[in-house]
Amino acid sequence: MSQSRVMMEVGNDGVAVITISNPPVNALAIPIIDGLKEKFAEATRRNDVKAIVLTGKGGRFSGGFDINVFQKVHGTGDISIMPDVSAELVTNAVEDCKKPVVAAVEGLALGGGLEFALGCHARIAAPRAQLGLPELSLGVIPGFGGTQRLPRLVGLSKAIEMMLSSKPIMSEEGKKLGLIDALVPSEDLLKVSRAWALDIAERHKPWLRSLHRTDKLGSLSEAREVLRIARQQAKKTTPNLPQHQICLDVIEEGIIHGGYSGVLKEAKVFKEIVLSDTARGLVHVFLSKRATSKVPNVTDVGLKPRQVKKVAIIGGGLMGSGIATALIMNNIFVVLKEVNSEYLQKGIKTIEENVRGLAARGKLTKDRAEKAISMLKGVLDYAEFKDVDMVIEAVIENVSLKQNIFSEIEKACPPHCILATNTSTIDLNLIGEKIKSEDRVIGAHFFSPAHLMPLLEIVRTKKTSPQTILDLMTVGKVIKKVPVVVGNCTGFAVNRTFFPYAQGAHLLVNLGVDAFRIDRVISNFGLPMGPFQLQDLAGYGVAMAVGKEYEKAFSDRVFKSPLVGLLDKNGRNGKNNGKGFYIYEKGSKPKPDPSVLPIIEESRRLSNIMPAGKPISVTDKEILEMVLFPVVNEACRVLNEGIVVRASDLDIASVLGMSFPSYRGGIVFWADMVGAKHVYTSLKKWSEMYGVFYKASTFLEERAIKGIPLSAPATAAATSKSRM
Repeated sequence: MSQSRVMMEVGNDGVAVITISNPPVNALAIPIIDGLKEKFAEATRRNDVKAIVLTGKGGRFSGGFDINVFQKVHGTGDISIMPDVSAELVTNAVEDCKKPVVAAVEGLALGGGLEFALGCHARIAAPRAQLGLPELSLGVIPGFGGTQRLPRLVGLSKAIEMMLSSKPIMSEEGKKLGLIDALVPSEDLLKVSRAWALDIAERHKPWLRSLHRTDKLGSLSEAREVLRIARQQAKKTTPNLPQHQICLDVIEEGIIHGGYSGVLKEAKVFKEIVLSDTARGLVHVFLSKRATSKVPNVTDVGLKPRQVKKVAIIGGGLMGSGIATALIMNNIFVVLKEVNSEYLQKGIKTIEENVRGLAARGKLTKDRAEKAISMLKGVLDYAEFKDVDMVIEAVIENVSLKQNIFSEIEKACPPHCILATNTSTIDLNLIGEKIKSEDRVIGAHFFSPAHLMPLLEIVRTKKTSPQTILDLMTVGKVIKKVPVVVGNCTGFAVNRTFFPYAQGAHLLVNLGVDAFRIDRVISNFGLPMGPFQLQDLAGYGVAMAVGKEYEKAFSDRVFKSPLVGLLDKNGRNGKNNGKGFYIYEKGSKPKPDPSVLPIIEESRRLSNIMPAGKPISVTDKEILEMVLFPVVNEACRVLNEGIVVRASDLDIASVLGMSFPSYRGGIVFWADMVGAKHVYTSLKKWSEMYGVFYKASTFLEERAIKGIPLSAPATAAATSKSRM
């Protein structure tokens, strides 16, 4: 903490410059808040101080309140750890200060950082500074007065949009909205801010307290209408998230009863909502994402990542073209190899469509799109592989084909080249067993569509070198993915954990439960779609191929459903041909297909598992648990075998790779919230009723009996495949 402090310097002009220093983003940790209280009190007291400028060191104003404090509050349940900032500091010490205070904003002012700036009497900013209140993305609401001051400065509609979306705006837009008083070059920021503060002191410029303004709020009836529409919208888009409605309630309080009343309600509600399950889940996901970049024996042994400038991709299908898109969009040259010119042209066309599609949606400029496309070269042989830094093989899931490719690329590529595979299920030891350079073999498992999905599962074997892992982690970050390092096994961490997901749903259908009801229950829980719609999307060929891999690897606990085979035999292939569990028509949402019901009946007849031939009766809660508890059970086996470095890696991977709802904190975190004991007793009961698919793992059983959280670190006795 030695670098974290608040400094004050009083110039000959009588301006006290108070500077926040807490690298890298000047987070408002508790010592910083204490330092700000101290310095504001001193500046107010001193006769030689006429005005105050508040700024941040190192080109950043402040990234907001220190999120680690939330984690401490969640760990202890002690809300008194949260300092009183809103009334005591931002309102009393800053806004009601007897001397004018100007915020000099550069780089970013986010969350509590922006709220401090809102409490100042003017805000001067450098170009391209980010301004935002992202608190709702952490399950809380702005807690330092932001719900009251932002609407008074930018208008109610814009303030609601900024808070509910958690998206920042740039200082240029802030100037147009009235949030920023002046935009000046970085080098002039302090000079202009000092002069501005003195101008306020000498009454040459207005002395404005944001909390006292009402000119941008409109009439009470207009404000109520804006809030009503916002509430309806939030109900539709975020039905499971309480913080959106709570934030709107607090904004309304200030509009009806005045800003100070709003500030007091905000502070009270903040302390309640910070302890909510939603806040716990979202804060956990935020910190879990950060933790993925620490890998024992890789990131802590003094290695430096090597630059990867050119990557070869073998296979231009759905995955290969998506990976290529992600690379060229981030300035990495790509050589795409295919077996014939027809496939090659198809792959190149897909990549170009991906890039231009992103440009059309405003995700990148036309110039950047064209530059990205120029970084792609299509080839039919290995001649261009002589100077590549990495190869990613993305062909079909066929062991002997992959082995042949690895033998060829070992000869064609330079000795430092990373030899990666995008397999989603096949054991990496098999893929690399016929080559000498097994230390360079690694799994680069992207999720589909690869240029959009944020997770990169990095799979290492016992022989993969730490340098290879570090280099691939670095590539992952360059292409804006979250790299999670995992051990080698069938399905690796994510797909293996979730293989019982579809099987649990199929087991329920064969027990007589309505497939569409299962999908509804799962999507109401917060996944983007239910397991049957997901199978429609992936196609049944994939479901059958992957199912066979899991049957081989985990024969003691799979449920073999006749249903997918029957659908396939019936000429259905889900979304691919518009016929599956749902009907797919262009321009309309998928609709349940009643003609699938006789096929489901046939599956039930063949599986013959309904007790006394009658459908079982279950609640929605039981459906949810019968689908998700087997996933938790498999997650326990993954933890026990040390396939992941830490439980939070599996949480972030489930959120980013399987779209598990982030506000539930990830699969292991959610299971701990539900309670290991409840998961275990439920599985035990179902295994007695419906068989081995539900048999609880020893890891789950032990932890449930001893009352140890599933996320607590595994004992040293467990063989750790991810720490090799």
